Amino acid sequence: MRRWRDRLPPEAAGLSAGAARRTAGLRREELAGLAGISVDYVTRLEQGRAAHPSAQVVEALARALRLAGDERTHLFRLAGLAPPGPHLVPAHVTPGVQRLLDRLGQTPVAVYDASWTLLVANAPYAALMGDPSGWRGHERNAVWRHFLGPGTRARHTPRSLRDFEAALVADLRAVAGRYPADRRLGRLIAELCAHSDRFAELWDAGAVGRHESARKTIDHPDAGPVTLDCEVLTVAGSDLRIMVYTAEPGTDDAERLALLAVLGTQALAGPAG
Repeated sequence: MRRWRDRLPPEAAGLSAGAARRTAGLRREELAGLAGISVDYVTRLEQGRAAHPSAQVVEALARALRLAGDERTHLFRLAGLAPPGPHLVPAHVTPGVQRLLDRLGQTPVAVYDASWTLLVANAPYAALMGDPSGWRGHERNAVWRHFLGPGTRARHTPRSLRDFEAALVADLRAVAGRYPADRRLGRLIAELCAHSDRFAELWDAGAVGRHESARKTIDHPDAGPVTLDCEVLTVAGSDLRIMVYTAEPGTDDAERLALLAVLGTQALAGPAG
């Protein structure tokens, strides 16, 4: 990990190099921030004092270090884990998708896996939808957050809510059909069926479909309502979902979105959702 960290310039990870750096690569705190884990845990991993990191942590580190192919496989094996196979929902953000995320630095973008678990989001997305850096486990899953968690900032009418929920559950059912051996996905579905009557009703209906692009109004706690086009792009071969929010040029919504991108999450604090 130390060698991989040393070889990755901060600019390649979407960070500013700043001044007076003792190393050309990433600092431990930068790697920790990119992977969503503590600096102390990164230190213990590098020093061999932390045993049995989870597959989610290893995947996050591989993503932050921009590892692919044999190097990603090697990191999993170093952690004592089998590399994810084709029977599991893919969680690897490919270098090409990561570069796309880096280049859309002023546009809210998030990358989800096929089960709608958030893998990575940029700063404008966090400013718009709430900072996801503290979310853990099922909290990072959009389906769980809607039916069992705090929900999102997206506004719904009764009809749009029914359509949204039906599409979301139909999409998840299609994913479960593609990855029937994925235990994490199975546990998510079992929890949703056990604790959400609405999800269980839609799941029992047996519909299969896809959650697609839509026009949404986001009720931001500081900027007010922002109406945006939400495009959902599927990455062939990796089954990733790229969610991109854009506003019609020259509108008040475009101005509010630009303001959010500039101010970020620190100046516009509010509950995540």
